[in-house]
Amino acid sequence: MQLLIESGGRIRCVYGEKIDLNVLGPLKIRRASHVEPDHTGRWSADLTPVGGPVLGPYSSRGEALAAENDWLEQNWLMESRRAVPLATSPQ
Repeated sequence: MQLLIESGGRIRCVYGEKIDLNVLGPLKIRRASHVEPDHTGRWSADLTPVGGPVLGPYSSRGEALAAENDWLEQNWLMESRRAVPLATSPQ
């Protein structure tokens, strides 16, 4: 799990449960994507809530979740000015 600490003290990350984020302060959490199956049972990750693409389809939900996480870490996490925060903590 990667945490990005901005110069003003705000912390950004792709939400996960590996770290108890509540210890960092009050959280503001927003949805970044929708990982859903289609009518054939294949999975897609729709990242349009943060200005991203629709990834997939994938054979499994796990593959879609991994692709979602990779895209968010590579494209959203470091693009703090154009993205909608998922989990932030004012410091």
